[in-house]
Amino acid sequence: MSKLTYSHYLICIALALVSASCAATPNAVGNTNTTDLAQVPIEKGNTENSEDWPERAREVLVKALSLTGISYKYGGSTPETGFDCSGFVRYVYHQATSLTLPHGAKAISQLGKTVSKSELQPGDLVFFNTLKSAFSHVGIYVGNNRFIHSPSSGGGVRVENMQSTYWKKRFNGAQRIDSEQK
Repeated sequence: MSKLTYSHYLICIALALVSASCAATPNAVGNTNTTDLAQVPIEKGNTENSEDWPERAREVLVKALSLTGISYKYGGSTPETGFDCSGFVRYVYHQATSLTLPHGAKAISQLGKTVSKSELQPGDLVFFNTLKSAFSHVGIYVGNNRFIHSPSSGGGVRVENMQSTYWKKRFNGAQRIDSEQK
């Protein structure tokens, strides 16, 4: 793969926004302060400057953001069939890093290194209790208290604010997947 510059990543993210903006579906869990990709900052904030992000994290984010708007499908694991939350994360990580993660948020939560909310970096996995069961939902942290995920039935892949009431009270933890993980 040719070496991409910081501006190439910004262009990819902008293209993902434009191509997916019409495909987004209404929020299935009420008003959880969804955001469009133009509001996802690529700058210093609670995370490192994007130019310092590891190449793996950049690839994960570009791949994840390019899938915005793909419909939710229970058990789904491809853009053609739709995604459930773990199918989305599994697909993104496999495409971006060639890592094969298990299917299921609980199983994925057992991998990698546990990180605190204050140490989150783009590309880390964030977990939530959405089914009265710990680690029942997973998404990918994009920075500035935002994450991308495939929400429940009737929704599509989208970026949301982890500080919204719904997600804040359901946060279970985060994991950083090592690029050497197999």
